[in-house]
Amino acid sequence: MSLNKIYKRGQGKNTRIGTGLGLFVILAIGCVVLYQQLAEQSILVQTLIPAGVCLVLSWLIFWLMNKVSVADFLIAAEGEIKKVSWSSRREVVVSTTVVICVVIIMAIGLAVIDLFFNWFFGTVLGLY
Repeated sequence: MSLNKIYKRGQGKNTRIGTGLGLFVILAIGCVVLYQQLAEQSILVQTLIPAGVCLVLSWLIFWLMNKVSVADFLIAAEGEIKKVSWSSRREVVVSTTVVICVVIIMAIGLAVIDLFFNWFFGTVLGLY
């Protein structure tokens, strides 16, 4: 496969773009941190090293997104995501409300049990 050829162009496009952009954002943050770490170097070194690292790793990301095994995986992942039956907004709100209520009830129950054991071991057994 040549450098300019995109493997299975159009298939898994959204997944490949999203994955590539996510990796590039991580790379860019790393290059900014590297730039800051090189603050005591000359401005040429401080700028060129992170820029070179960014260019080389950007090419690597592009290459990975078009590598046959990676591209096939991302194409298959996008195909599976399209098959998912997503919950409605109402179902998500109701489910989230139930989870939050259960967590609050459990927290209150554990607090009551903790207070009971504190009282029991402190007063009844005289350990405190």
